[in-house]
Amino acid sequence: MAAAHRFISRRRLLANALLTGIAALTAMATAPAQAQSLAGKTIRIIVPYAPGGTSDILARALSGEVGKALGATVVVDNKPGANGVLGSDLVAKSVPDGTTLLLTDVSGLTSAPALGAKQPFDPARDLAPITMITYSPHLLVVNPGVAAKTLPELVAASKAKTGGFSAATVGAGSAPHLAGALFARLANIDWVFVPYKGGGQALTDVVAGHAQVMFNGMLATLPMVKSNQLRVLAVSSDKRWPTLPDVPTVAESGYPGFLTGSFQGLLAAAKTPPEIITRLNAEFGKALAAPEMRERLMSQGAEPRPMPVAQFADFLKADGAKWAQLAKETGIKIE
Repeated sequence: MAAAHRFISRRRLLANALLTGIAALTAMATAPAQAQSLAGKTIRIIVPYAPGGTSDILARALSGEVGKALGATVVVDNKPGANGVLGSDLVAKSVPDGTTLLLTDVSGLTSAPALGAKQPFDPARDLAPITMITYSPHLLVVNPGVAAKTLPELVAASKAKTGGFSAATVGAGSAPHLAGALFARLANIDWVFVPYKGGGQALTDVVAGHAQVMFNGMLATLPMVKSNQLRVLAVSSDKRWPTLPDVPTVAESGYPGFLTGSFQGLLAAAKTPPEIITRLNAEFGKALAAPEMRERLMSQGAEPRPMPVAQFADFLKADGAKWAQLAKETGIKIE
């Protein structure tokens, strides 16, 4: 009887060991399969603004290279509306499998909630950071019909004009909108901010003279400056930009410490598997680090800034805290 018992115990031990080994091998085989699970699929990059803006330009520039690396088809899908909320919400509520991504000016996800904007999703809870994409300083541009040739002249003209100038903006709470609002406050001028569904539409209206002035990301704005459709008065970076050495910064034009810009970032729905987030981070990072891509983006006014997932997550938290402090100090709110 004892011998039979020992035989059964050994058989059970062997069976358990075999099952454990199979489970381990299965896990090892599954991990690479999950990491490669985007191959052969169609990945949508949602840009929550109309075509022609900074996020749209970047998404289209990167989609081909990233698609090749992943063995997937990457398409750009513009979903403008509600100052970027519509497209962002679509991603927040998408299936968390890495096939629906959000490429946006991340200020819309950090500043808008901090300044009181109502959103149907919680960016911190419902979106998973993947990587920073680029930093693009703002250009302060005017319609050529505006007489001002310098920033001090623009301030004087703004104060002299009844009702102030109309300032086009991508949308309430966007980085360009806040840059304009902060500058107007510092300069003690009144501008009427007119929101658009995207940077492309806003720029078109400044070129047409329907609005007179605008802060906007350099990547989307520089071509219109080079073609003389818009006149640039200042750049919002901490020092003069290499491709515009003759354009002064806002800070050196009489507003020391003024520093703004558009930070574009890539995110997915929360609960997207970590291995997919890691793979996307790696491939977008490689595309941005390629010498040809870096040179192309820098010449257009955007500095590639890929970073690890955790670092990007920390940036988003810090940026939200910064805008919350600003709201507390200035009383700026988004209705």
